[in-house]
Amino acid sequence: MALQTTTRRVLRVQPDPLPPDAQVLGTVLRLVAPPRPAPPPEALAVRLLRDGVVGPDDIVRALSRQADGRGGLKDLLQAPALVSEAGLLRATAAELGVPVLNPLQTPPDSRLVERLGAAFCLRAHLLPWRRIGRATVILSARPADFDRNRPQLEAALGVVTMALAPVGQIQRALMDQHGKTLADAAETRVPGAESCRVLTSPLTHHRASLAAITLILALWLAPVAVGLAATFLALISLILLNALKLAATFAALRASPVPDPPVDTDALPVISVIVAMYDEGDIAPRLIRRLSRLDYPRDRLDIVLAVEAADTATRAALAAADLPGWMRVIVVPEGRITTKPRALNVALEHCRGSIVGVYDAEDAPAPDQLRKVAARFAARGAEVACLQGKLDFYNPTTNWLSRCFTVEYAIWFRLVLPGLARLGLVIPLGGTTLFFRRTALEQLGGWDAHNVTEDADLGLRLARHGLTTDILDTVTEEEANCRTLPWIKQRSRWIKGYMMTWAVHHRDPRLLWRQLGTWRFFGVQLLFLGTLVQVLLAPLLWSFWLVPLGLPHPVADALPGALWDGMFLIFMVSEVLGIVLGIVALGQTRHRLSRLWVPTLHLYFPLAAIASYKAAWETVMRPFFWDKTRHGLHDAGL
Repeated sequence: MALQTTTRRVLRVQPDPLPPDAQVLGTVLRLVAPPRPAPPPEALAVRLLRDGVVGPDDIVRALSRQADGRGGLKDLLQAPALVSEAGLLRATAAELGVPVLNPLQTPPDSRLVERLGAAFCLRAHLLPWRRIGRATVILSARPADFDRNRPQLEAALGVVTMALAPVGQIQRALMDQHGKTLADAAETRVPGAESCRVLTSPLTHHRASLAAITLILALWLAPVAVGLAATFLALISLILLNALKLAATFAALRASPVPDPPVDTDALPVISVIVAMYDEGDIAPRLIRRLSRLDYPRDRLDIVLAVEAADTATRAALAAADLPGWMRVIVVPEGRITTKPRALNVALEHCRGSIVGVYDAEDAPAPDQLRKVAARFAARGAEVACLQGKLDFYNPTTNWLSRCFTVEYAIWFRLVLPGLARLGLVIPLGGTTLFFRRTALEQLGGWDAHNVTEDADLGLRLARHGLTTDILDTVTEEEANCRTLPWIKQRSRWIKGYMMTWAVHHRDPRLLWRQLGTWRFFGVQLLFLGTLVQVLLAPLLWSFWLVPLGLPHPVADALPGALWDGMFLIFMVSEVLGIVLGIVALGQTRHRLSRLWVPTLHLYFPLAAIASYKAAWETVMRPFFWDKTRHGLHDAGL
């Protein structure tokens, strides 16, 4: 009778309906009672053994590793799939005297989540569920997370008590209720002054139209003068870019990197790696196989697969795949734009590592890559906020286009980027095999969701805020985009991103100069503006090759003889330098491509010129359009 009276009293102060999937009496009494102290690992191990959840050999091995400081008992059991999350939760709940609840069957009170913020709840893996009497029930997948964040929980919610729920259910319940808020925040994380989202306006279109009209009028009224001016601009940028490449190559070849001392396995940090996936329905099994080769403790490896809500094919493929316990799927809610950086920003809130990396869906990283990442961050100070790995291709011999792409990547990642780092210049990041200190990444606001080359933009923002990027001697192989039209689409997106990035960071050139210093400021002009001038005006320079064939050229006729000879000398030196750099760069790779393919890059680069005009048009008309590259066509079953 007394028990019934207590139950009625509790039910009178309970403002919300109780979970339909729990026995009302037992659930209420356990929630209003304070949980018992967290059991020692040995007590949890005994219960798991008694319940037949895990075998004695596995328990002994896990307890030994836990005693050596290699992680918590739950992670050591769950990462290699020795025990299910449900089994661990039931055993933990029994030891603590708390219930296991399902927030998907009885959704949380959204007002409680708003007091803490949905982003905080995602990061902490906590879900304020319902108020029972004077206490707020907090769902957690790990009692340690609840204990660590208890002061903040009590400051916002008053008296709190804990119940358990699977982390996937906690995250899904949060995204179901607050997904739109999180998606909106992901689109605007970067301050407006450093984001390209405010570039588009009627004024921008008017300025672009005025510039186009002015150029057309100038060509009509003084075509030779415009041609001469454009020729000199293209020649100057060609000379300076070649000088930069040469200086970077010498700096890279003179470097004698000293390997970082390895981090003891017991001290390795948790590394979260985000893989943003879109229209990748047939690549899931290969992705799991490639990432499973990573030699990193599974209890400290956190792979987050970010999939767009509208991408039902990829979501279905991942749902059907047998994902390991260290790999999980999060759904990116629909928003105003659909871009990779927006998905990365959403996924960042789900990561639990102090280091956050980025891979592409087709990547095949070196097995020891994450250990090298941990070692480099441990060896360097906090100013080193980012590590860029080297990219290469696993299908270099698919066709001529893949061979040229391989040579181009070898020059960029084996010579230019390491050389830029040695010269102290800004590093325009590549889109994958990137690793960040999480604190630095969050300090900058993550990625600019509207920038279609979010990687190069982030590299420049890191430099502006006094943070350093190192080039790490580790290789990730990916799939060379070796079909002509998709290659042009991909390259046009990269060039468009360069255009937008340069425009964003030159709203206040004097501020940029002060933040970077003179040396790096002019390096940015060469890397971004010089590259854009080259791809846009390259056809003008190529047109001069028609003169030796006896064809007329109005600009060539206006050039004095000495300037004409000098220009052709520049052309020949540039061609020779490109060939030498290609041969040297290929020698730094494992590929055995014939060096005779290197001179054919002369026929490869015109594709970039075509892409640049598509990029210029889209910069004005479709600035945030993400031209998706299809993967998984030439991966040889890797």
